[in-house]
Amino acid sequence: MKVVLSPNPYRDRGLKAAMAARGILEESGVQTVICLPFELDENSHMELPAEANLVPPEQALDHADLLVCFGGDGTILHAAGEANTRGIPVLGVNMGSVGFMAELEQGELSLLSRLASGKYGIERRMMLDVIVRREGKQVFSETALNDAVITKGAVARILDLEVTGDRATISAFSGDGVVIATPTGSTAYSMAAGGPIVEPTAENIIVSPICAHSLHAKPFVLNRDRVVGVRMTSSGKKSAYLSVDGGRAFRIQPGDWVECRRSQMATRLVKLTGRSFYERINQKLGKV
Repeated sequence: MKVVLSPNPYRDRGLKAAMAARGILEESGVQTVICLPFELDENSHMELPAEANLVPPEQALDHADLLVCFGGDGTILHAAGEANTRGIPVLGVNMGSVGFMAELEQGELSLLSRLASGKYGIERRMMLDVIVRREGKQVFSETALNDAVITKGAVARILDLEVTGDRATISAFSGDGVVIATPTGSTAYSMAAGGPIVEPTAENIIVSPICAHSLHAKPFVLNRDRVVGVRMTSSGKKSAYLSVDGGRAFRIQPGDWVECRRSQMATRLVKLTGRSFYERINQKLGKV
């Protein structure tokens, strides 16, 4: 069995958690390799242990059976993109503050020994294909595990938006933007915008307006096979910004169509602890 360890060095200082995990896994007879989930900033002056023997992600993921990420949800989201294209399951170790997608906390690394004996499960998470069409041409394409967020940016003004399902109008409102989320992303920005919490193994599309200037703009939970579209209804020089899973913002122009649909790709998360979704919600967000 080959396990790739991918630590965020800004969270896992000195790669201490990753190196401890390597020891636990190799003692159980598991082959390990360590790679960073992203390139370090040239000015970061980050000191990494030479004994980590870091390799490039492409090389590390070749013939890998499982990927273990050390960081917050952002690290897991970033690493999942590489793993999904290769069909590699992902296990998250929380080194951040909340970490809804992480299966383990830093103090639970000993449970990694279960991987060698196959004592773990796999949970399938729905994803969204997000595209932007401009004058009939596709100008943007990404796949989201959490959400696609359309916002007004930093300018103090509002957007006039129309949200459609299979080109039929679901809602039209003015506001700061809209979140199109998966069930996995329902506990992220969507929840902060007033959207519902949805079990992560469900397959739905959640539409949550952000600070809508309307009494009638409400969140919607849609069928997984619905094609959700968003466009700005006002003309002129207004523009908006699209961010997929918190990534780099893409500028949307008047007349652009943003379309979100269920992806054929799915993220596979490793389950080791047996904790339920409800236990995790209460742990992360406070007791009910």
